[in-house]
Amino acid sequence: MLAYVAGVVLFVVGLCLSLSIHEAGHLLTARMFGLRVRRYFVGRGPTVFSFRRGHTEYGLKALPIGGFCEIAGMTTLDELTPEENERAMWRQPWWKRTVVMAAGPVTHVFLAAAILYGMAVSTGLPNLNPVTEPVVASTSCVGATCPAADAGLLAGDRITAVGGAATPLWTDVLAAVRAAGGPTAVTVQRGGRTLTLTVDVARVTREGAQVGMIGATAATPPAYLRHGPVAAVGATVVFTGDLLQRSAAQLVAFPQRIPAVIAAIGGAERTADTPVSMVGASRLGGEAAERGLWEVFLLLMASLNLFMAVFNLLPLLPLDGGHIMIVWYERLRDTVRRLRGRPALGPVDFTRLYPVTMALVLIGGAVMLLTITADVVNPLRLS
Repeated sequence: MLAYVAGVVLFVVGLCLSLSIHEAGHLLTARMFGLRVRRYFVGRGPTVFSFRRGHTEYGLKALPIGGFCEIAGMTTLDELTPEENERAMWRQPWWKRTVVMAAGPVTHVFLAAAILYGMAVSTGLPNLNPVTEPVVASTSCVGATCPAADAGLLAGDRITAVGGAATPLWTDVLAAVRAAGGPTAVTVQRGGRTLTLTVDVARVTREGAQVGMIGATAATPPAYLRHGPVAAVGATVVFTGDLLQRSAAQLVAFPQRIPAVIAAIGGAERTADTPVSMVGASRLGGEAAERGLWEVFLLLMASLNLFMAVFNLLPLLPLDGGHIMIVWYERLRDTVRRLRGRPALGPVDFTRLYPVTMALVLIGGAVMLLTITADVVNPLRLS
């Protein structure tokens, strides 16, 4: 129980740090472009402590749920001091505003990649596309005969050919053996040597047909693949890209899975593809820590960071992607007007977007409440 609680706390701290690093991405890029950052806080709720450096107040809040970075002039609704007026964010070129807003989600990608690289050189990355190599795990008998063992086939041998036909995969070995019968040449690699063994393939009846069998089973593909420091770079990039695609697919399917969440609250079986909240993810992290499955703990943290990166780039306010959408809309609108010989318009009137923004906030809050409730009354468990 203590290990579980410690795992939950550690996972929550990790999430809080992830969200704080997200806000740090906004902070650093804003300062790089000379914008005024009023406040940068880790956590939410009552202030535990704070201090001021230059124009920015830094501090820690009591609740470990993310953080925030307050940049002067995020919208035209923001009241500015005379010193902030010329450095207001909404006055900056479109590309600077895009970089500042995109920096938050991008930090999630870099953080996830750092976690995955550490896994690649230590525990290994999950084998998402396990291929059964033509490596013998063990030999056994077929009825009264033991063809593979009698021919000298050993565990660890890699079968490269059967009857002269190349066998790059275990499925190729099976196909060649099933078509064979009697003494058959089997080429194997053993250590640094290549050997050709003569296996007396037995013919047996399976599902009404005669097939060949030698009494050999394949080695199970590894669940995790370890890499050296250099090879781990490419493996991490590929794996991160794969997880990003999966995160995007999960986000697209998210609305379709809300009914399953509601059903789970009512007592229906909770399936693995139903959305989870931060509460559910933390519980899974606690279970992983309790069982000593630190590779699962780290993979959960990396996956959640990538999901947050994709989610925050949705073109909806108040998400970062919503602000980026407005920036690009203003840019496209003014470009079209310039080509038509008309002057550029001012920034978008955020008061007209307020009702839509509040509606999205309420919908998001309702979905969050649903997932949290499901994670409390009918949580997902590690299988």
